[in-house]
Amino acid sequence: MGIQVEYNPDLALRNIREYKKGNRDIAECIPALLEVGKIYNFKKRGQRVYWLKGEIPLLETQGNGVLSKPLASIIILESTHHIYYNTIYTNGKYEVVEIFDDDKIHYNGFAKID
Repeated sequence: MGIQVEYNPDLALRNIREYKKGNRDIAECIPALLEVGKIYNFKKRGQRVYWLKGEIPLLETQGNGVLSKPLASIIILESTHHIYYNTIYTNGKYEVVEIFDDDKIHYNGFAKID
């Protein structure tokens, strides 16, 4: 028996439509309007570890590893774990640093391109 932990180089959240349909909590989804400098809550199923000392990409996930290109650059401000109905979740807060609204490449692997 081991401890299952997932290391994530990005924050991948669902489309806000999933919240509006009643399928997800709002913190599991990308807000309809992202704003630079604003702080948002996030929630992910599983025990996850995020890099806290720099910017990481915010992606949209459809599940099963289907991810979008980076939508924004964010900083994870806090991350905690808890159990709810016998399921582990990771909750936290992130701040939006930059929003990407073009077709440029903004990350090379894990490194942000300035």
